[in-house]
Amino acid sequence: MITFFPKQIATKGIYIYLTTLAAVTVVFFRHAMDITFIAMGLMWVVGFFLLSSYCSRKWENISQEKFIRNLLLTALGVRWAWTLFSYVFYIAKTGIPFEFSAGDSLWYYEETMGNVHASFGNIWNYLFINTTSISDSGYVFYLSLLSKITGESILLPRLVNSMFSAATCWLIYLLAKRNIGEEAGRMAAILACFMPNLIFYCGLHLKEAFMIFIMVAYLERADHLIRSRKYNILNIALPVLLGISLFTFRTVLGASAVLAIVTALVFTNTSVIGKKKRFMLIAWGLLAATTLTGGTILNEVEGVWEQRFENQNAKRTHQVNKGIQWAQYATGTVMAPMMFVMPFPTMVDVDEQYTQQMLSGGNFVRNFLGGFVLIALFSAIFITKNWRNLSLIGSFVIAYLGIISVSGFANSERFLLPGLPILLIMAAYGISLLDAKNYKFVKIWYYIVPVMSLAWAYFKLGSRGLF
Repeated sequence: MITFFPKQIATKGIYIYLTTLAAVTVVFFRHAMDITFIAMGLMWVVGFFLLSSYCSRKWENISQEKFIRNLLLTALGVRWAWTLFSYVFYIAKTGIPFEFSAGDSLWYYEETMGNVHASFGNIWNYLFINTTSISDSGYVFYLSLLSKITGESILLPRLVNSMFSAATCWLIYLLAKRNIGEEAGRMAAILACFMPNLIFYCGLHLKEAFMIFIMVAYLERADHLIRSRKYNILNIALPVLLGISLFTFRTVLGASAVLAIVTALVFTNTSVIGKKKRFMLIAWGLLAATTLTGGTILNEVEGVWEQRFENQNAKRTHQVNKGIQWAQYATGTVMAPMMFVMPFPTMVDVDEQYTQQMLSGGNFVRNFLGGFVLIALFSAIFITKNWRNLSLIGSFVIAYLGIISVSGFANSERFLLPGLPILLIMAAYGISLLDAKNYKFVKIWYYIVPVMSLAWAYFKLGSRGLF
């Protein structure tokens, strides 16, 4: 078993990125990215690979307490540095401390400012009682409570979100070590620590950083409940409350969380969960589910499910009407098989998609790690055959990405982001399983990754008739 992120693989990732970026820039020179975004992509990729490799080797044999301390301090330092830099960067580029073409982030801030002087009861009634939809209400509620302390500050809530994002790395470690072992668990946490996409959202006023913290906390506590021989009211109530709260951030996320724990309760080996505990938790879960029947949450879930194909068709039609002709081929059947490696990196300047260009390096890292995710999946199903004991995290990511694949947001980095923490755990597991046999697949994957980037650049430009 490999217990750290090999420098050989990290170096190869950097070389492949440099080659791919150069190839895309030369082939599509008329639509090359601005030097600012090129430099940002280099920073993300080089920083991720070098730091992940170095820290995974350096922290391999230190005590658990020291590892957690190093992890939290490093993750927080990196996130605070980016948050401060991006705050200044956006002011310089857009005139306000918000991203390019800001939409939801401005709405979150304005909603929060409208609640800053309101009472707790009025905020609760506005967001959860006198409303027909509670999706997004959870984040606005959190920001509204936070604004009682931070006032009208834009920067302070982002610094607080960075703290939650850093804590997410610790939760990933706790979740991963129970599922794939101590060494691979540390590797997964380190990958999360330096993952560009997780760092990036700390510098925005969007919900992703805090929402992913809640999501991973739910999975970690649910996993602990399933595997623990001792359980009490608190151990049961905490994952239930966290799971319900996910519906107030994104309906699909809450639905995937419920499906994940049901799947885990059914398929996890009896040696892990025990018969008595399995039936008790299933019965308790059914009772909890009945309390939601006919409520706002269930209505939203039904609405999302019934409109899933209509939303996809509407999104594709809208894109085609805008001139993106090839969008009509991005059906669920086409997108679903690629969900473990998407989104693809935008390495060309098109339609002023500056945020996507800022994240091109991070999306490349996701594509590169996708090969190790596939190794982990294959191994869990056909070789080690331990997929039952990985059913909680596995069913969650498959359910969530599967739903997104049949929506209109199959290549939306922001909508795919909640699946990333689990994919990082799977990538770490895949790396730990490397041997001479499956490394042959990795060598093939080295050639597939640049092809994906070149093909995506061709798709984005060709679908708009730009060449």
